[in-house]
Amino acid sequence: MNKFAYVIVILAALAINVAAQKKPAATTDPTKGVRQAFDRLIDGIKQVDAEKVSASYEKSDRLLVFNNNGSATGGWENIKSNVESSYAKVSNVTIDVTGVRVEMLSKTAAYVSCKWKQTQENDGKLESASGRMTLVYKLIGKDWKIVHRHTSPDNPGPTRPVFPSERTEQ
Repeated sequence: MNKFAYVIVILAALAINVAAQKKPAATTDPTKGVRQAFDRLIDGIKQVDAEKVSASYEKSDRLLVFNNNGSATGGWENIKSNVESSYAKVSNVTIDVTGVRVEMLSKTAAYVSCKWKQTQENDGKLESASGRMTLVYKLIGKDWKIVHRHTSPDNPGPTRPVFPSERTEQ
């Protein structure tokens, strides 16, 4: 009986030692997929790749984009058409995004907000703009897709309808 108790004590000590050495399972970052989808969008913009940019959005008539110029565009087909026609004239794009923040709203919904500064040649003329952007993402199948985008310029033009109290001194 003594040998049996000794074996049990040894086995218990080994089991405790093995259990103590096991590392907890690594938790996955729930924002990782959303950030990767956002990075693909930014890469598409830098590459002036209309297909890559269009693929970042949900193919739906419900898609809604509030544009930097104050207009709104609805529906994936319209977004795709606008991107294709504008990218035909664009080259030498640089875009810097800062302050990127990814917030999960649920397991299947998130938003990304950031500041951006972009320069490009449009029809041979140098352009630059900057502002803030919020993108709402939805998990569709296994892919994170943009279902809504809101872009605001840092310095709206003097004819833009902005409250006088919201204008910055220039």
